[in-house]
Parts: sequence; structure tokens; C-alpha cells
Amino acid sequence: MTTPLLIKGGLVLAPRVLGIADVLVRDGLIAAVGPDLPVPDGAEVIDASGRIVLPGFVDTHRHMWQGAVRGVLPDTTLSAYLDRVIGRTAPAFRPEDIHAGVLGSALEALDSGVTTVVDWSHVLSTPEQADANVQALHDAGIRAVFGYCHTAGEATRAAESRRLKDACGDGLLRMAVAALGPDFGDLDRAREEWLAARDLGVMITTHMGGHGAEAATAGHAFLDANDLWTPGTMYVHANDYTDEQFKRIADHGGTVAVSPAIETAMDFSLPVTGRSRAAGVPTGLSADAVTSAPGDMFTLMRAAYFTERARPDGAGLGFTVADALHMATAEGARVAGLDGVTGKIEPGLQADLVLLRTDLPGIAPVHDPVAAAVLYADTRAVETVLVGGRTVKRDGELLADVRSALDHLTATAEHIAQATAAN
Repeated sequence: MTTPLLIKGGLVLAPRVLGIADVLVRDGLIAAVGPDLPVPDGAEVIDASGRIVLPGFVDTHRHMWQGAVRGVLPDTTLSAYLDRVIGRTAPAFRPEDIHAGVLGSALEALDSGVTTVVDWSHVLSTPEQADANVQALHDAGIRAVFGYCHTAGEATRAAESRRLKDACGDGLLRMAVAALGPDFGDLDRAREEWLAARDLGVMITTHMGGHGAEAATAGHAFLDANDLWTPGTMYVHANDYTDEQFKRIADHGGTVAVSPAIETAMDFSLPVTGRSRAAGVPTGLSADAVTSAPGDMFTLMRAAYFTERARPDGAGLGFTVADALHMATAEGARVAGLDGVTGKIEPGLQADLVLLRTDLPGIAPVHDPVAAAVLYADTRAVETVLVGGRTVKRDGELLADVRSALDHLTATAEHIAQATAAN
């Protein structure tokens, strides 16, 4: 049993507006939500007056190892990113570099109110690298889905997938298969990846539908031919699917991860936020690659909001700030395979919570709390963050050893720069 925690008198967005209310946390779970809750004996009390209380944000697709190469490739395209970051930079990462990059990314996420990430890790070629990745997620104390993408042969991948699923467990950390195919890699590998996920009973997350209309159609044909449509599959960068193809994804229980900043910056075409949701596909937000865009959810919500509302002929004008917040919380949790676990402020769910200050220039005064969270707040407003009821940020400061993490991140950045200088 842990000490009860009462968050008192905040403006609660659950993510719908509940108004001024208290949130009681017991043993890592939300125990009660409502006005004027009694203070349990021995409880810690956080005065949330003048604060917005909302669920922790959920990033549905981020390459966490890239925290060590932040900003190396602005003003880029997808082909240039694949050549430099994946083709030339990734091979230089040692296990200790992966640990530093992932830990740095996780602390960045927590600092900005992102309590859950889907870590799409495509830098792994050895068990030692995979172990370093998993350990960094554990060390950070973030809730994560570890998307395992191994570049070795089929037998090694299968054995490693089973081992890593056990290493992750099903607490704060769980595993998914991050499938390269069918859009990348050969189709035999793709078939093996999808069947392995089915055998392990874990989610599939895959980059599909963002590499031209022909590839989008071929990918669906591959799933048809091999009977591989799997409920809960996350389709990342689905920009080239037609409305009818989105309906097929919805019919098969799939989801979509949109990266509104990266997709516009790298010229994928406009994010599919409105089209996928209109087809009934749960759609989440993702930072994707901090090599070329920011990693905080405030940037992502705003990017999604403005790009959707800028669609031709007013097609996206029905998209609201409430939609953006829902994608960043409850809908994102569903995309991450964590519906019923996190993403909402409801009794029985994990106490992944964020308190935002509203007494700051550029945020005050608050007339509409949802607009304040989506359009005006930023990382400086994130005062308190809880993951599973455990406080990871208090009074605007992370409780981790940030200095040590940044020192390791700097050392890794220097190693990577030297290792890739000749490329």
C-alpha cells in the first residue's frame, strides 16, 4: 500500500471538461474524481487551484534512440532522412549510445507531460542493444510500448522477441512488434513479422500507406493474400490511403498514428487526421523523429489542429481543439493498445496525470480550458507529472538525475558525430 494522494481543486479535463474537482490516487490508480472529496488519513495533498489537471499525453510513435541526434537534419525530405539517419547514423550506435538516446528522449517526454510513448526502435541488431533500450525505458519510469524491430535473421528475431516480451512484462512497459514490412524489406520477412506478433499476442506497429498510392494498394493486397489483417494494428504515416482504404482499416480494427510536424516538414503530404477519423479509425499523434522536428505534444496538437483546418475547400473546419486534445490523450491510448489503462481521468485507470499552470504570460486568462491546453500552453506550463501514481516531476522540475543523463547524451552525440564524420 502506498500513501494516498489527493489532487485538490484543479480544473479537470478528463479529457472532456469536468470543471473544478478533486482527483484521489490510491496504489497508482485513480480511485475517485469529484468535487470536495474527503482527505484520507495520511494522504499527501497537492493544491491544484489555478491548475488544469488532465491525463498524461500519449505519443503513439517515436524513435526514442534519436534523442542523441536531435536537430541534425532540419529542412529535409524523407529520402534524405532515410539516407543519413537510418543508413549512415544508426549503424554507429553502441548499446550505451542507445541507452543514452532513449533515456534522454524519455526524460524530454516526461518533462513535457508525455507519460506514455510507443518507442519504434529500428536501431537494434544485437541483444545487447535491445537490452540497453529496454533498460533505458525502465530507468526513466515512463509508460511505454517497446516496438521491437530487429535487423537479424528470422530465427534470431523470433527468439529475441520472446525474450524481450518477458523482459518488458505488462506493467509500465510492454512489447510490440515493429514490422518493417510490407512497405520496407522483403515480403517473406513481413509475413514472418506479422505471424510472430500474432503468436506472441502483441500489437503490430508498421510504417504503411505513406510511400505512394501504388505501395498503399500493394500493402493491403499483401494482407489480403496472407490473411494478416490483425485487430489493433497501428499504421504509421498512412498519408496515401484512400477513404475506402481507411474504411477497410477501420473494419479490421486498425488504428493510425499521425506525425503532423514531420509529415508536413518532410513533404509526405497533409496529415490524414480528419480522413482517418471520419472513416472510424482511432487516430493518435506522434513526434516521430526529433532529428527534424520538436518532440512535445503541444507542438503536435497545434500542428494537427492547423493543418487539418487548412485542408482545401474548408474540409477540415469541423476539427476542434477538443478533437486535438482527445487524440493526444484518450484516443492516443487506444492507438497505443492501452485503452482502459491510461488516457482518461476515470476511477480504475492508471494515475498518469499532468498539472498545467495557467498563471503564465501567454496562457492567462483562461476562458476556455481546452483551448488553453491545446493552443496556448507549452512545456513551461507543465508543473507536475505522475506516472502510475508516482510523481516524476514536481514544482516544474524532473525528479530524475537529469544532469547525469544529459552528460551521457552529450558524450553519445560526440561519439556519433565522430563516427559518422567520414560518411
